Amino acid sequence: MAYWRLHYHLVWTTHCREPLIDPRTEQLIHRVLYGKAKELGILVHAVGGVEDHVHAVVSIPPRLGVADCVGKLKGATSHRVNQETGQSAFRWQGGYGALSIGGRSLATVIAYARNQREHHRSGGSLVAVYERCTEEEDGVVIAAEER
Repeated sequence: MAYWRLHYHLVWTTHCREPLIDPRTEQLIHRVLYGKAKELGILVHAVGGVEDHVHAVVSIPPRLGVADCVGKLKGATSHRVNQETGQSAFRWQGGYGALSIGGRSLATVIAYARNQREHHRSGGSLVAVYERCTEEEDGVVIAAEER
């Protein structure tokens, strides 16, 4: 078995950032996310969020691509929310944010993800780079010919 320490802070939003995540939906999303992650061999350190987005701090094994993992997590959660709550309109926005995390920063980022409600309530304790989900939000747009 290979030795690896590949930690990521993932963020994705509901479609059009609609406030669709109520407490019941949040519990369901967390439960499905943890289950799908276990199935994929992803270690989940923390999950948090608010009404319109989710934060997940995870360690992804090198045999899996980050984009594939995010796609599978988003797909499993949206499918299950629609299935169990009858919200057939529940869906995630197309993009996502992914930041690599060093081992020394892991505890700080875990605490940040877990305390999303508090960070958003106070506003002052948000970390802008942790909240971005698209290149446009970061001010970085890769030209079409570079993609």
